Amino acid sequence: MVAATARLSLLIYIEPVHQDQPRISPIWLVLAGILSVQFGAAVAKGLFDVVAPTTMVWLRLVSSSIVLVAMARPRLSGRSRSDWLVAVGFGLTLGAMNWGIYQSFARIPLGLAVTIEFVGPLGLAVLGSRRPRDFAWVVLAGVGVLLLGLSPGEVTWAGVAFALGAGVAWAGYIVMSARTGARWPGLAGLAVASVVGTAVLAPFALVVGGSDLLDPRILLLGSLVGLLSSVVPYSLELMALRRIRPSVFSILMSLEPAAAALAAAIVLREFLTPLQLLAMACVVAASIGATRWSASAPISEPAPD
Repeated sequence: MVAATARLSLLIYIEPVHQDQPRISPIWLVLAGILSVQFGAAVAKGLFDVVAPTTMVWLRLVSSSIVLVAMARPRLSGRSRSDWLVAVGFGLTLGAMNWGIYQSFARIPLGLAVTIEFVGPLGLAVLGSRRPRDFAWVVLAGVGVLLLGLSPGEVTWAGVAFALGAGVAWAGYIVMSARTGARWPGLAGLAVASVVGTAVLAPFALVVGGSDLLDPRILLLGSLVGLLSSVVPYSLELMALRRIRPSVFSILMSLEPAAAALAAAIVLREFLTPLQLLAMACVVAASIGATRWSASAPISEPAPD
């Protein structure tokens, strides 16, 4: 199977924690990061009447890029053409992934969008496998998506298409993150990719946002979403990855759709029907199953922009 993410590739970069330091369980750190990501998404969706989705995701990218560049301080001189092509490809998939899922958020319930998006990395994780058990997880996830199609009213074809597109971009992101990690040390590749994604989306954000981008309140809201969706979870997960097995980390990441549904219910008052909850359970179970019994690298949620 093929699966790798920037988060997991950072395992070779992160220094181990001293054993005598007081520590919070890494599982709690990961769960807190998951909730932060999804509550950040719920807050962003609640602001779509004020800030367009494209503008919001761009502001999120800007804030996370600033933090990553400050952390990594990437050295740009002496890089080969191949290094830059990989980093640019990484940035394009990153920008497409985040733009697509925000467009989906604007059209269908948050929990459903995240559930459908999960099909991308799940499919990648079993690509090339010849074991029937692995294909069974894909079938289970497919059943979940089909059940979503039977939900009346709340699911639009455009919202599903954007979520599926985000899932495909997520799969591309996973592949490109592995290649970038092999060429750029530490956080440098992710920082460069974040800047690329920000630059690519900038013209669209400027056209859509216009004078709104001069409004301090809009800039503050975008920074808040970036803090919740990128900076906080990224920091928590960096700490957790020092002390947690990648397989455990990825199983916890499989809870993202459920966390999204919870955040949407609390922040947006979006409640899923029993059929939609069953569909979500199918996708989450398939993700956990593919991760738990896979002999290769696990599935993971995309690293913060």
